[in-house]
This record gives sequence, structure tokens and C-alpha cells, in this order.
Amino acid sequence: MKIVESETRQKKVFMYGGSSGALRACLYAQRNPGRVARLMASALVYTGAGSPTLTKRRENIEEYRSSPRRNVDRAFIHSMFTRDKPGTSEMIAADALAEAELALSDSVPTGTYLDMCANLPVVDPAGIECPVCIIRGEYDGIATEEDLLDFFSKLPSKDKQFVFISGLAHAATLGVNRHKFWHAMQAFMTMPESRSLAG
Repeated sequence: MKIVESETRQKKVFMYGGSSGALRACLYAQRNPGRVARLMASALVYTGAGSPTLTKRRENIEEYRSSPRRNVDRAFIHSMFTRDKPGTSEMIAADALAEAELALSDSVPTGTYLDMCANLPVVDPAGIECPVCIIRGEYDGIATEEDLLDFFSKLPSKDKQFVFISGLAHAATLGVNRHKFWHAMQAFMTMPESRSLAG
């Protein structure tokens, strides 16, 4: 944020995060009131209750506890696009992501997996003061609709939206129906400010 402020002179930003990035963005907004003008989160998880993805992932919890990093390969990156509902993403996007990421490293930090399996909730929605838009893909297996609606209900701002998008799964930004995702994001970012109400 210091770099962003230095380069743009903006003290408040629009912030977006997806999946583990959604947890980070929400936590940043919670811990830094006044620094986030509008917050958007997709593929977010709150308590993890009823999550089929996390139920499966918990089978490896001791592995996550034993090492700060976990190995990834092309099959793992492909699984982000096929895990919930094959056909919701174009595999050319998965291939491009795999090429870019695996050129940098064949492992990633374990921390967010451990947090999602053992430490939820890590965010307190009641502490997020800014306007929030939660976007949930129809087939996303990381969090149930009920879990996210519980999170949504605890957000204090009345300037908030819950957007449920059909035909999308976990990898919403790169899904076949990503145009609907980006439309929702743009609409939220360009929403006019509220006018003051007379007395």
C-alpha cells in the first residue's frame, strides 16, 4: 500500500481478492479502516461450514502443518479450473496460468491452506466498515451460499451487495462466463455515492 500511495497519491483504494486473496483483502480492510474505499471478494470462505472442497483438503492437514510450502504442478493448477464443475473454464486459460506460475516455482506457501482447514474464521465481517461486494460463482465448492450469506449479514455497511453468478465456479475471473463477473465488479466500482438525506 505504501508503493500504491507513493505512485498514485491515493490514500484509499478499491480492493479485490479472490480465494485466499479474498481472505487477505478482507483482513486488510478489517485491520485498516479508512484505507479501502470499496472491497470486492470472490471465492471467499468464512467459517468453511459445509464446504466440500475444505472437507477433502482437511485429509492433508498434517502435511500442511509439517511444512511451510507445498508442491504444485500442472495437474494441480488445472484442478483449480475443473474441481467444481468441468466446462466452466476454458483450459487454454489453465494452461497459460500453469506456464506462467511453474516458470517461477514448483511450490507455494502452505499457510492459506492451513488457515482454511484449521483456523477459520480468520476474518470478522463486523469489523469491515467499507462498502463490500461478495461475488459467488454458482458452482464454487470452497464455500456454501449459506456460509457467505452469514458473512454478508454481519457486514455493517448498508452499501453492500451479494452477487450470485450462474455458470461460474471457483476460477471466476478466468471462467467462460467471466464477462458477467467483470460486469458485476465494474457496476459496484462505478456506483454513485449516496446523497445525504434531509434531517
